[in-house]
Amino acid sequence: MKRLSAVIVLLLFGGLAQADECVVLLHGLMRSSTSMNKMQRELDEAGFVTANIEYASRDHAIEELADIAVPDGLAACREHEDIERIHFVTHSLGGILVRQYLSEDEIPELGRVVMLGPPNQGSLAADEMADVPGYDWLNGPAGKQLGKGEDSVPLQLGPADFELGVIAGNRTIDPLTSAVLPDPDDGRVSVEDTKLEGMTDFVVVDHSHAFMMRMQQPIDLTIAFLRDGSFDAAEEPTADAGQ
Repeated sequence: MKRLSAVIVLLLFGGLAQADECVVLLHGLMRSSTSMNKMQRELDEAGFVTANIEYASRDHAIEELADIAVPDGLAACREHEDIERIHFVTHSLGGILVRQYLSEDEIPELGRVVMLGPPNQGSLAADEMADVPGYDWLNGPAGKQLGKGEDSVPLQLGPADFELGVIAGNRTIDPLTSAVLPDPDDGRVSVEDTKLEGMTDFVVVDHSHAFMMRMQQPIDLTIAFLRDGSFDAAEEPTADAGQ
């Protein structure tokens, strides 16, 4: 009976702890908002208001995508009158969209940002695969802007001047792209290239780029950073299955 009462108290009061905080979720290139569904569910359960944004990642350049996806997320959060802080949780390209938007616009309610597998220093894989037939069709205009060459958008953006936690992966399920990346890497970006000057905290997880946003450990780390501004606050993670 005591245990049941404790659970009820946790649900009533623990769940409301972040009721004035909204989290915008932005998926990666060639993905959809469904790829962030598990992350969204767990953020909801943790008491955050969430806005899981769908955007056409293959149809526009990064500058245009940032002006579409980020404002959509802000508008969804601002529909809730009590929201005081707006956080972002991003996967891959989603993190670059936030950086691009913040390079030109302010978000008065900006809270914390967690980026999973972001190509913050560009990715050699994007450069090496750019001439492969079908690359343009699969990745669209933004795909060409994620490398390390003259067209690199990540390398043109400045350091983080906001609370940023970066989660990098060190496992890969794609030997072709990993062959051109410095080790360790997650199959799309090297661990080193996820880092960004000014970031608040950084952690490496044993997961691949494709699946890290669905894995329990990165989710636990994300919630910890949003709550406390540090990955250290995450409890011992449950063992993950898969990549």
